[in-house]
Amino acid sequence: MHALVSGRVQGVGFRWSCMEEAERLGLVGEVRNLPDGDVEVLAQGPADDVARLIAWLYRGPRWASVSAVVITDLEPGSLRKRAFVMGN
Repeated sequence: MHALVSGRVQGVGFRWSCMEEAERLGLVGEVRNLPDGDVEVLAQGPADDVARLIAWLYRGPRWASVSAVVITDLEPGSLRKRAFVMGN
């Protein structure tokens, strides 16, 4: 899945917390800050675990204030990552 998360999501530990949550769920992918202030998340794994990460994205860490999450499905196997990593 591909997600764009908007709100107060940069400078509040969102990427780090997202990476920890995705690793806990056994997902692969990436989380990174975008120049417009949003956070982009790419994640792949079992559907139930991806759904758990999506639910987490709507609340984020306690310092974040999520105003919107836009989810787009990706083709299964489209991510080549072997782990979940944090980008810029």
